[in-house]
Amino acid sequence: MKWRNDGQRYGVVTVGLHWLVAVVVFTLFGLGLYMVELDYYHPWYRSAPNWHRSIGLLLLAVVLARLIWRVLSPPPPAPEQHRAWEKAGARLAHWALYVLLLVAMISGYLISTADGASIQVFNWFAVPSLTGHRGGLEDTAGAVHYWATWAVIVLAALHALAALKHHFIDRDDTLRRIFGLAPRRP
Repeated sequence: MKWRNDGQRYGVVTVGLHWLVAVVVFTLFGLGLYMVELDYYHPWYRSAPNWHRSIGLLLLAVVLARLIWRVLSPPPPAPEQHRAWEKAGARLAHWALYVLLLVAMISGYLISTADGASIQVFNWFAVPSLTGHRGGLEDTAGAVHYWATWAVIVLAALHALAALKHHFIDRDDTLRRIFGLAPRRP
């Protein structure tokens, strides 16, 4: 497998970043659902949010790297047999996922820094508050974060269903490409 994308399939860097982001996003979503239900005396009450914030900020760096890599190694063109609306829908869905991910991560950052405090990332380094103390920001950012993360999950699920449709119904190489696999033989 090549490092960079080519005209037929995605390279190892794109494949690795795609699946890393997918796994981390669903993990963070599950952790987020879990941690908001914890009571004050639960052992994970303080730990879960720290993990969630730390992983979220590292994910932000990975998503930014993925966007840079997309410029340096453009994705292969959509298969010729895809209809125009499928190609347009795929482009729209991919960019919507990037935007929603960035909105979710930035709003998550704003939730945690609305009181002016920095975020400790696994006690490796601190990410300072850029806003200082802002009353009401935590609630607004919380609502944005909630809806953006749900939108990411719904859109990612539709994205996965579309890939499965292409693989099992259309019998094309869409899904094989994101695993870095060679096209099927006729």
